[in-house]
Amino acid sequence: MVVAIDGPAGAGKSSIAERCSAELGFTYLNSGAIYRAVTWKALELGVQDAPDERIVEIAQSLQLQYQGGKLLVDGEPRGDQLHTDRVDRHVARHSAIPAVREMVNRRLRQIADGVNVMVEGRDITTVVFPNADVKIYLDASVETRARRRWEQQRAQASENGGREDDTPTLEQIAERIRERDEADRKKAAGSLKQAADAVYLDTSLLTIDEVCERVIATIRNTRQYQELQS
Repeated sequence: MVVAIDGPAGAGKSSIAERCSAELGFTYLNSGAIYRAVTWKALELGVQDAPDERIVEIAQSLQLQYQGGKLLVDGEPRGDQLHTDRVDRHVARHSAIPAVREMVNRRLRQIADGVNVMVEGRDITTVVFPNADVKIYLDASVETRARRRWEQQRAQASENGGREDDTPTLEQIAERIRERDEADRKKAAGSLKQAADAVYLDTSLLTIDEVCERVIATIRNTRQYQELQS
């Protein structure tokens, strides 16, 4: 069974999908983490502004593995390294490269073959898994998404021994999210859009527990899920 969760950056896709997949016993896949891994590697090599062909080479050579629902990059769990301001500034361009998107989509389909998965990311419901058993589109206001990302980055800075004041301001993050949304909607490959048959859920005024309850209820009410339990 494939459950696909789509939506703009910062809408809560990762947190919701990870928690719900654990409760349902599904394998959790995060397409955004793979794109971020490509950007992280480009930054490590100092070639983040290189032509598309070089970014494609990095994507194709990157060692990626899912282990216990966690993405390993070059054999190591990178975690917070993939969610930094530096990665945020470059991932939109890298993820728009058609050959990079093809690599990520192919890898996700390979992992999902024959298992119950909950996979999230932009264009998951429209391009990667257009025939998913359940499609959910999570959304939230720009202000809500900016605050979530701001709080996440400040927490990471504090945990890693840095200063919270070194992170971008709330206003800067909000502006980058607006720019990211605009770029995502205009992408030639994998543009941001809601699938016609996706369940729409605005998370702006909901807690993570409330969102998870609604997502899980949606899945459990499907014929496909009920057949799994029989």
